[in-house]
Amino acid sequence: MSKRIHQDAKPCNNLDGFIVKRILKNDSKSKVVHVLGNFKDDPEDAIVSMVKTPFSEDTISKILSGASTVKKEFVNDAYGQYQLYTKSAINMINTQIIKPATEKHVLKFTEQQPFLFYETVDMYEKITKPYLEKQSFSIQWVYNILDHKTESERIIYEDEDEESGYILLPDLKWDTHQIEDLHVIAIVNNRNITSIRDLTATHLPLLKKIMNKGMDTISKKYGVPSTQIRAYFHYYPSYYHLHVHFSHLMFDAGGTTVEKAHLLRDVIDNIEQISDDFYSKKTLSVALCERDPLLQLLKDAGEP
Repeated sequence: MSKRIHQDAKPCNNLDGFIVKRILKNDSKSKVVHVLGNFKDDPEDAIVSMVKTPFSEDTISKILSGASTVKKEFVNDAYGQYQLYTKSAINMINTQIIKPATEKHVLKFTEQQPFLFYETVDMYEKITKPYLEKQSFSIQWVYNILDHKTESERIIYEDEDEESGYILLPDLKWDTHQIEDLHVIAIVNNRNITSIRDLTATHLPLLKKIMNKGMDTISKKYGVPSTQIRAYFHYYPSYYHLHVHFSHLMFDAGGTTVEKAHLLRDVIDNIEQISDDFYSKKTLSVALCERDPLLQLLKDAGEP
């Protein structure tokens, strides 16, 4: 079980007393559910996100060698239908707890219809950027990692340079065992870079370090060749502190679609070969959900 807990919150040893208010999203394809509620005698909202871990060779062997109970539903000729109940030790669910959960957290994890539009530089400067500057969505948890206050034991590589350094660690939703679901994050040390919009030629040393050393570290540690790993940015990102995603090509990771993901190598090439300030000038595709306040601001301004 893995948890990212608010810096002032007490760790949870179990989920006893959690009162469900509503299910925000239940994704049957990715086996993920996000639940809003609160703990008994605690009025603060909390979000519990649960991800069913994939099968592994070890767990399959245990399931099929007596570590389960089988209940027959029916048998028809060569075909049998059964319900199989496994022991808890081999039926793990990766769990993330966000507490206290703000309205922005709730919005982020609520199932919504997406809308696609194209953000021009003028839209970014007049609408998106002022909106982001007014927001108070805390990224203290990012700073806690960079300052080694939390999750230090999970770091697999670190470059301490303040301008061109970064920390590499597994994404919380990856159990680090199922290699086909590999998902690693590189978080840059520089706290003044929010997204790819801020990237210029001065950041090429940082980007190349992440591309080369980051990919090499992941390949050696997990035994996956670089040709099976994608490295990419999100735009819009889920939080505004520059970070790079590394995921296995076999992993159906969220946010790898063409309107969301920008490959790290392409970003480097665009800055090197086309323009030093390519991303401060380029029109970028963006997908926003129906209840996102930024979407309404863009609509009010006549976009898209």
